Amino acid sequence: MYVAGCDVGSLSAKAVIMKDDNIVASHIMFARPEPSESARVVMEETLRKVGLSMEDIACCVGTGYGRNAIPFAQACESEIACHGKAAQWLKPQVRMVIDIGGQDAKAIRVDETGTVVRYAYNDRCASGTGRFLEVMAGAMGIDIEAMGDISAQAREPVTLSNQCVVFAETEIISLINAGRELPDIVGGLHRALSHRVASLARSIELEGEITMTGGVAKNRGMFTALEEALGVKLVRMDTDPQIIGAVGAALMARQTAAGNG
Repeated sequence: MYVAGCDVGSLSAKAVIMKDDNIVASHIMFARPEPSESARVVMEETLRKVGLSMEDIACCVGTGYGRNAIPFAQACESEIACHGKAAQWLKPQVRMVIDIGGQDAKAIRVDETGTVVRYAYNDRCASGTGRFLEVMAGAMGIDIEAMGDISAQAREPVTLSNQCVVFAETEIISLINAGRELPDIVGGLHRALSHRVASLARSIELEGEITMTGGVAKNRGMFTALEEALGVKLVRMDTDPQIIGAVGAALMARQTAAGNG
């Protein structure tokens, strides 16, 4: 039995197809202006990889910012529930998940079944989200995917005095004009974002093993900065952390198809 999960976020769309306990295909793409179009294209690409059609999918669950616009999803679930479910399924020892998305950041505590027991999120200010790094990368004229490697060369990371994205962008430009080294600026950005997210996590109390999911988790500089801010060693995902939400949606689709959800 094949099931699918489709995660349409503000910056990217992800889809996963599972058979039994195995992820057989996945795809990630930049989001289109219309969430329904993002969902259609990302699912078509995922199906193509394994030579299937939607008729072969027993159930599909949607999640993410655009979850209500996915025309082929039989049900929708929150990103919080999906990230919690998948992270614990992939790494059974995990009891807290930190997901930094394009528009928000979430700290999620789960039990031994992956069920959410407590959570906190910030969706009111871009300074604690992936959008913060995207804007700063643009201000520095670098590729956002290169930020992790650049920050690894930092010797004296800067301390940012502004949390607001608009003012922080101006501060970054001033630092560049003042001759500060690019790695030190990027390292300072990671440190600033990690401290904001760590405060969010501490608001629901740190508990058990902690992992980081979402596309920002692929940034090694941000991953390391968050470890330092939390004072713990984070559990690394063997699966691409950017598809964790879609994996969780697929797991819920499996439950629904089996009559357990």
